Amino acid sequence: MFHVEQNFRNMSFAIRGNIVDVNIRELYFGELTIKDGKIKNISRISEGVVNAPFLLPGLVDSHVHIESSMLIPVEFSNAVVPHGTVAVVTDPHEIANVLGIRGVQFMMENAKKAPLKCFFGVPSCVPATEFETAGASIDTNDVKKLFDEGAYFLSEMMNFPGVIHGDSKVIEKLKIAKERGKVIDGHAPGLMGSDLEKYIKAGISTDHECSTVEEALARIGHGMKIQIREGSAARNFEQLHSLIKTHSNDVMVCTDDSHPDEIIKFGHIDKIIRRGLKKGYSIFDLYKAACINTVNHYNLPVGLLRKGDFADFIVVDNLIDFNISATYINGNCVFEQGKDNRTEHNSEPVNAFNASSVKVEQLKVFLGKDKNNVRVIEVLDGELFTKQYNWCPKTPPTSEVKASLEEDIIKIVVLNRYKSASPVVGFVKNFGLKKGAIGGTIAHDSHNIIVIGVDDASIVKVFEHLIEMRGGICAAFDSNMEKLPLPFAGLMTNESAEIVAEKYKNLNKMVVSEMGCKLKSPFMTMSFMSLLVIPELKIGDKGLFDVNQFKFVDVIF
Repeated sequence: MFHVEQNFRNMSFAIRGNIVDVNIRELYFGELTIKDGKIKNISRISEGVVNAPFLLPGLVDSHVHIESSMLIPVEFSNAVVPHGTVAVVTDPHEIANVLGIRGVQFMMENAKKAPLKCFFGVPSCVPATEFETAGASIDTNDVKKLFDEGAYFLSEMMNFPGVIHGDSKVIEKLKIAKERGKVIDGHAPGLMGSDLEKYIKAGISTDHECSTVEEALARIGHGMKIQIREGSAARNFEQLHSLIKTHSNDVMVCTDDSHPDEIIKFGHIDKIIRRGLKKGYSIFDLYKAACINTVNHYNLPVGLLRKGDFADFIVVDNLIDFNISATYINGNCVFEQGKDNRTEHNSEPVNAFNASSVKVEQLKVFLGKDKNNVRVIEVLDGELFTKQYNWCPKTPPTSEVKASLEEDIIKIVVLNRYKSASPVVGFVKNFGLKKGAIGGTIAHDSHNIIVIGVDDASIVKVFEHLIEMRGGICAAFDSNMEKLPLPFAGLMTNESAEIVAEKYKNLNKMVVSEMGCKLKSPFMTMSFMSLLVIPELKIGDKGLFDVNQFKFVDVIF
């Protein structure tokens, strides 16, 4: 496949191939000499080799939540390293909402078992909102402590109103990061004009939420870096890829959220490289976005294939298909095609789970004498945004409101998983379920238990299984059941990406093929129904929430 001469005595070796020097934008045949994890020398060789492989720096994800892969860090590493990813800039926001600083510390410690270079941020907005119950909080003392323990940056500042209006707690976190010379990540969908300018002037330097070139250019114009996102939930590459050519110094690429089935089938950052190559972009421009800009912006100890750098590089077969033959991190071959390169590990679950059981009687909803309308969450397939649908059931006053399959309106229920509480019941439209129920403990941002179902008995059954598992995702109808336990904070498992992908595929297949759901990603869509910061109507463990008015509203009105 490729030629490597290795000297095990002094941990040195040499590897030859077509060197893609992304720093000086040259391609030449040469040899890398590696010693003690770093590139000791790079030499040019006048005579090339026919069909020689290509040597390039490893790929870097500029923004990802590892928890969203449903894999603990060491298994996430096993999944992405074969796709040429050598480093990730990662925000442990999800587990922080469940376990606070203890969850972040778990992620940092578990990642040490993996070859993948994981650079963790300090979650800046935990809890994300006071309108739902989270498992923990991250205060200014926690921010300082996590920076002391090696956290690399301040994670996405979602509370942009707090920045703009000078919220004291928000400003203090920004101040701590700036005093320590830390990069501050942003999160400001739709923010423009003077508010955007004020947000950026507070020291926030990136945004991965742009969905239009107009938004991106407004941010770049004020010195911000744009992270072009192409993940499992949100996909913005098609809208923003032109920036790779026009503003190559100002863009990075990221996945934000990557499910294991998509990583296995399509790849990780390498899939973005392939798409860019097919669109005619040069490998040098693509690499600025997929590696160089991220390493430089965050000042990461990741090699860029220069003399003296860490030996973090990949071997690919050609610059069209971009198939990864091998991945090296700190000079160690952590993946080679055709070999078993898994990192084995022992990892004990961490969790926060104290939910009470749910009874059928708690799920009943009744019309009032003079209140005959129902506020319904209207789902838009593939969108985080929802709408409010006003429904007038064809039932007498004071009678029970039940699902209407004809109108595609069924129940949605959220239960506090951190302490004993009563469930909150609402209704959702356009989910397409014809029978049974689905549920999970991945429910952004606080990750309480969320279940959507056609009948109360199925909803209760799914709650029972989720509580018994202490977290996971589940689908059930009649005597049929599929589930994926997620014992690590109710978000992740220590099983391999292949096993998780197979279980996740079976769950989705059952929900779509046998239960009638018409959404592309039913579990992912469900997980965002409790995201109380994205308009228009959402539901949390404290009630139905009108995001536009920023207040709780009654289901029946």
